[in-house]
Amino acid sequence: MYEILKERYQRNFVTKEQLKRYVALNKITQEQYQNIIEEKE
Repeated sequence: MYEILKERYQRNFVTKEQLKRYVALNKITQEQYQNIIEEKE
């Protein structure tokens, strides 16, 4: 799930808010969330 969301975020298909929801649903960890948003910037 992490790799899929990472690619989607880099292509602007997923927002930070949507990623936060995946963290709340335990689909990705908070650490993975941070890695995804940091890699794009």
